[in-house]
Amino acid sequence: MNLEPTTQSRRTFLSDTGMGMTGLALSSILFKDGEAQAAVAGSNSHLEAQAKSVIWIFFIGGLSHLESFDPKPALNKYAGKSIEDTPFAADVLDKDKINKNLLDPSKQKREIFKAVMPLQTGYRRYGECGLEVSDWFPHMGSCADDLCVVRSMWTIDNNHGAQLTYHTGRKITEGAFPTVGAWVSYGLGSANRNLPEFVVLGNPSADCCGAAWTHGSSYLGPKYAGVRLKVDAKQPLSFVRSANEQLTVEEQREMFGLLGQLNRAAGIQYPDDKELQARIRSYELAFQMQSTVPEVMNFESESKDTQQLYGLDQSDTKAFGAKCLAARRLAERGVRFIQLFHGYTGNAGAWDSHIGIKSRHSKLAKQVDQPIAGLIKDLKRRGLLDETLVVVGSEFGRTPGAEVRKGRSDSQTGRDHHPHGFNIVMAGGGTKRGIVHGSTDELGFHAAENRHYVTDLHATVLHQLGLDTRRLEVPGRKRLERDFGEVMNDVIA
Repeated sequence: MNLEPTTQSRRTFLSDTGMGMTGLALSSILFKDGEAQAAVAGSNSHLEAQAKSVIWIFFIGGLSHLESFDPKPALNKYAGKSIEDTPFAADVLDKDKINKNLLDPSKQKREIFKAVMPLQTGYRRYGECGLEVSDWFPHMGSCADDLCVVRSMWTIDNNHGAQLTYHTGRKITEGAFPTVGAWVSYGLGSANRNLPEFVVLGNPSADCCGAAWTHGSSYLGPKYAGVRLKVDAKQPLSFVRSANEQLTVEEQREMFGLLGQLNRAAGIQYPDDKELQARIRSYELAFQMQSTVPEVMNFESESKDTQQLYGLDQSDTKAFGAKCLAARRLAERGVRFIQLFHGYTGNAGAWDSHIGIKSRHSKLAKQVDQPIAGLIKDLKRRGLLDETLVVVGSEFGRTPGAEVRKGRSDSQTGRDHHPHGFNIVMAGGGTKRGIVHGSTDELGFHAAENRHYVTDLHATVLHQLGLDTRRLEVPGRKRLERDFGEVMNDVIA
C-alpha cells in the first residue's frame, strides 16, 4: 500500500485545534488587515474629534417623552377632553401630517387615541438653565446644566421594529444594516489592543424588534459588530476560555508564542487571505481579554463613594448602576462605543406601557435615573465628560391620548406607541450644556421645531468622534440619503 503524507491546511489546523474559543464571536474584535489598530484615539478620523468614546443608553419599549424630558402642561389643562375639542385639533390631527412620517402608512395604521391623558407625574425646573424634568427623573434633573435635550426626534415605524430603526435608520422589514456603533467601529477601530472597540452591556432587543441586529454590523462584517460582555468579574465573556482549564497563564502564553510563529509563516504563504489573517489574530486578542476584561468588571478598586454614586448599594439601582460603572471603566480604557440596554423582557420591552404607565414607568425610572446621573457626575469629576458622549434614548415616545382597551378595567391608564415626536438626552462629548433643542407641539404630538430623524442623531455622534457620515460608504453598498442623516449643528458646542 502506498501511503502518501497528508498535507493539512493552515485553516484546517486552526479549526481543529480551536483553542476552545469561538471564532465567530471573536471575529468582531480582530485586528484589521493583520495590524493592530492605532493606539491613539481618532487617528483614522475625517474631522477634528471632540469625543473619544460614546456611551449609548437605550430604553427598550418606548419611554414617554411627556413624563420624562418634555412635560406638557396642556395635557393637564385639557385632560379628559378629546383632542378635537382643543385649540390644537386642526394641526395635531392633520392626516397628511401624521402619515408623511410613516414609511408605509397603509400597513402601519394605528388608531389615534384622542382622549387627552393628564401627566402621570409632576415636573419642575432644574439648574440655572431651568430645564423642565419630570419627577420620575430627579437625579438626571440635578445634572440639568450638563444636559442637552433634543425634543424633536421622529421615526418611521409605529411598532417596536423602531428599536432597530433607532440603531440603523432602516425599517425592520428591510433587514439588517450597520448600526451606529458598527460604523464607529468601522471608521475608527480600537484605541486599546486588549479590548473590543464596540461593547454591548445588557440584553438587547428581542426577536420581534431586531435582536442582535440592533448591535450588528451587517455588510461591514462581523468584526465590527458589538461584543456582548457581562458585568461579572468571574465570567464577563463566556466564549473566551482555554480548552484545557488546567493550563497555567504561562503555558497558554507559550502556546500563543508558537501560534505567533505559525501566523507569520501563514502570512507569507497566504498574504491575501484576510479571513485567515483575522481568525489567527483572534487568539492572541482573546488571550489578552482573559485578563483585561475581568479587571474592568471588578469594582473592588472603586471607592465606596463612587459605588454609592451609581446606586450599587441599593437593590433598585444596583443592576443598571453596575452597567453604567462598567461603561465608564470601558470608556476610560479606550473602548469607542459602549451600548447599554435596559428593559429586556423577551418581547417588546419593559418600557412599553400600554396600561399602568404610572406604576410601570415610575418603577423603571427609579432603576435608571440615579445610575445615569451618577455616570454623568462621575465622568465630569474625573475630567472625562468632555471626551465622552453620553446618549440616552428610546425607539419612540408615547401618545398624548390615553389608550383605550376594550373590555379591560385598566383601560385608559397607559399610552400607545408614538413615532411622531419624542426626545433624547445627551451629555458631554462636545455638546452644548444646559440647552433644549427643538420642540413638539403643545400636546407633545408632532415634532414641530428643528425636526430630526433618528439618523441625524447618528450623524451627530459620528461627527463628534471625528467621522463624516457621508464618507462612510462601502463600495457596492449604496446608502440612501436618509441613512446619512444631518449633523445637528445647533447642539454642538
